[in-house]
Amino acid sequence: MKPLVAVVGRTNVGKSTFFNRILGKRISIVEDIPGVTRDRIYGDTEWTGRPFTLIDTGGLELSSQDVLYSHMREQATLAAETADVILFFLDGQQGLTAEDHEVAQHLRRTKKPVILVVNKIDSFRREHHLTDYYELGMGQPYAISSAQGLGLGDLLDAVVDLFPPEEEEEAQEESLKLAVVGRPNVGKSSLVNRILGEERVIVSEIAGTTRDAIDTPFARDGQRYTLIDTAGMRRRGKIEKDSLERYSVVRSLTAIRRADVALLMIDATEGVAEQDAKIAGYILEEGKPVVVLVNKWDAIEKDDSTMRDFEIRVRNTLSFLQYAPILFISCRTGQRVDRVLAAARTVHANARRRITTGLLNDVIRDAAAAMQPPATKTGKRAKILYVTQARETPPTFVFFVNDADLMHYSYLRYLENHLRKSFDFTGVPLRMLCRTRQEKEQ
Repeated sequence: MKPLVAVVGRTNVGKSTFFNRILGKRISIVEDIPGVTRDRIYGDTEWTGRPFTLIDTGGLELSSQDVLYSHMREQATLAAETADVILFFLDGQQGLTAEDHEVAQHLRRTKKPVILVVNKIDSFRREHHLTDYYELGMGQPYAISSAQGLGLGDLLDAVVDLFPPEEEEEAQEESLKLAVVGRPNVGKSSLVNRILGEERVIVSEIAGTTRDAIDTPFARDGQRYTLIDTAGMRRRGKIEKDSLERYSVVRSLTAIRRADVALLMIDATEGVAEQDAKIAGYILEEGKPVVVLVNKWDAIEKDDSTMRDFEIRVRNTLSFLQYAPILFISCRTGQRVDRVLAAARTVHANARRRITTGLLNDVIRDAAAAMQPPATKTGKRAKILYVTQARETPPTFVFFVNDADLMHYSYLRYLENHLRKSFDFTGVPLRMLCRTRQEKEQ
């Protein structure tokens, strides 16, 4: 899981300029007009080899009664409460204000690590102005200039130092984390309640009832789990511009990222939608094992071919998830819900499968003997020298070849299919990478 770093502060202190500078591209709108950034904008980046997600927020104007500022305040507060580290931005030209003191008091209540960032210090000769900021009682202030790129390295070093060690992050993964994701009103909260055997989360026919990603730990048959109920993810055009639902989607994407297994729920009464494929794409991008759950199956009139025909539609729409198991369930009646945890355990175990190098190369040699890589018009052909498994979750295979440019995508797909026939990778995406290496190094 990538740590979350929230950039918060009053309006017009340079948060979006900083965000764009770190991301290396113009994502947030930057203007000298307070309130330009209304919703949280997020992007992935890294520093000294540590990846993290940066969240830009609207200005915190705590005393304003304006409706727009009220929305911005709610969303910035949610971002701060979710973050692992908070960057509290202040204006180094304007100096410390009463509003800054209010924001500081507000951030203390989050109980999260806070770094003071004094922006717009365009010359290090002005660093003596930092003395005033110590009175906030929030530690050392860092002088930077987002516009000129000054002081960013020291700041990012301090940010990364507050992340938990990578070994510690792995050690904390004690329970199997299951993210329940899907469009609104497909039965995500109903599934959580059915598995838990109690009304732990609110269930309503009104789409959007769940806004936060709600973690619920429990144990079953000696295995510890954490169920993560998430907000429904609608198409971007269906989300109101200034609604909290925008942030709910960010929380849902974060839930996928930190989960061990994604449970993708589909409404059988509505069929497979384009948005289902988009959510499935998020799961694939994060490399997560997945189980597809077709809910409300009790509401479907059936004959001998109903389940088979529906599965074909699912496979066609989610063509890139051909490896995912599909369960037809009913959260209302409990039909097949008892199989969900077992399916999640199976795909999680498959994601952690490691193939020995010797066996792996035997399988790939057999595949190459049955079908050689295609040759170019000049007769040059790719040759696989050897292959190794670089990592698990997701299983990642590195093919060392005479020329990586000759390894066509279609042939890599053929090799992937051959691996799936030889080993059980049900529910798990595979990563196939190619590296050029001279034959003499074989």
